[in-house]
Amino acid sequence: MIKTDNLEQLSTMFKLLESIVVTAEQMGQIEAKIFAAQMPVAALMEKAAILMSQRIQELYPLTQTSSIGILVGPGHNGGDALVIARELHLKGYNICLYNPFKKSKELTSNHTKYAQNLGIPSHQEIELLDQCQLIIDGLFGFGLTRSLCGDIAQSIEIINQKNIPIISIDIPSGLHTDTGEVLGIAIKATHTLCLGLWKPVFFQDQALEYIGTSERIDFGIPTQFVWEILPQPAPLQILNKTLAKQFLPLPRPLVTHKYQQGHLLLICGSRRYAGGSILTGLGARSSGIGMLSIAVPESLKPLLVSHLPDALIIECPETKTGAIAQLPPLARDFSNYDVIACGPGLTAEVSSIVEQVLTATCPLILDADGLNILAQLTTNQALSSRKSTTVLTPHLGEFRRLFPHLPDASSDRLTAVKIAAQESGAIILLKGARTAIATPNGSVWLIPDSTPALARGGSGDVLTGLIGGLLGQKTASQKKIEQALDEYSLGGIVATAAWWHAQAGILAAKERTELGVDPLTLSNYLSFDFGF
Repeated sequence: MIKTDNLEQLSTMFKLLESIVVTAEQMGQIEAKIFAAQMPVAALMEKAAILMSQRIQELYPLTQTSSIGILVGPGHNGGDALVIARELHLKGYNICLYNPFKKSKELTSNHTKYAQNLGIPSHQEIELLDQCQLIIDGLFGFGLTRSLCGDIAQSIEIINQKNIPIISIDIPSGLHTDTGEVLGIAIKATHTLCLGLWKPVFFQDQALEYIGTSERIDFGIPTQFVWEILPQPAPLQILNKTLAKQFLPLPRPLVTHKYQQGHLLLICGSRRYAGGSILTGLGARSSGIGMLSIAVPESLKPLLVSHLPDALIIECPETKTGAIAQLPPLARDFSNYDVIACGPGLTAEVSSIVEQVLTATCPLILDADGLNILAQLTTNQALSSRKSTTVLTPHLGEFRRLFPHLPDASSDRLTAVKIAAQESGAIILLKGARTAIATPNGSVWLIPDSTPALARGGSGDVLTGLIGGLLGQKTASQKKIEQALDEYSLGGIVATAAWWHAQAGILAAKERTELGVDPLTLSNYLSFDFGF
């Protein structure tokens, strides 16, 4: 009989498999472990393909979609496609195979012969699939590294021009599993069924238009084989609701006060960009931070008080153009704060303020103009003397300015953000359709969902405030027990803020449409219950 605690441990390990991401090499090593343990390749193929065929029948019932074309590759991805073809044929679907390869792996060849014996038609001309209502792509799997050309490339181009849904097995054929690079040409899938474990391609922005909607098909990978290949915690990990819970502030004791719940200082805003300070403050307030102080140019104080009456507004001397000229003593004594966030709306005039803030011994978040000034100071050099945690939150353009010597992050954002974090010693949050958060020790957190509704000026300011608020509360709680936050937790807190921010955007877009999610609306949706 299995003990209860063992059952809980097993459940936790299986849940972890939902959140880890593996490279093509790691997936190959895990599969090799499975086969070395005497799991027959044919049995694993049957299991995975039957699960996929069942899911396809749920997505496209026979009553609505009767004619299906299936693209068959020469490897085991093609074998999966043939098992799916067999199962759908036996359920009454009209199946037509496109099988252009003269040679294939033995197991795939056997399934090809069986399909022929069942009377499933097979062709080498892609045009014969013209009457199909659905295409299933089983040409190439996660091992593809060479560019596609010739007849196959032409066939993929023809398929992509058809106005019918396409389901890809594991990943769309023609995409690089790790970088998301299009290898010459790639299938533009409507839906992708990722097999076993998530791959990096699903979190590379450049690949998203080819992947369509994605979901993971769990065919029962034994956890011990995964952890024999991957270290714990996994280097690439998805931040989901289950994991986010552990990084949220702890329940508050009955006897407490505001400073025990974190004190955050925001340094932001200018006469020209007054909204940045308001939106950052609203994001921070939504986090539940105990005490919020906001340093702004003195002319902005009445505006800030009207929008954030619960915050302490620190008026700063300002330049003729309305930027912060210097920090007054209350804002300059950084030891009063658990976390500082600096940048939104500052303008490029305030480089001396950013240089001063870099000397703070508490965690520091830099965004917007804070990042642009940091880039002018030479990022890695300016951060080299930092003793405490630094969080940088660039979008792609800011990332290029911060790390001009690195390869373009648009080509492989996961590798780029990982290298940037290791070189700079900072936690890097690289914004995008799939936001990635990297820590200096090499861990990368991934945000699985987002919405184009967040592509509006000011959305990032809200995120900066939210990160500061969550980090401030956690820092304050750790101070009480005289224990510093470890790097894993720090990265998890930043990722949790990004996940929460994305979920608020998704919910707001659902209720108001994508065009209706302005940053002020977004900040209001941060207060919704997301099942924490």
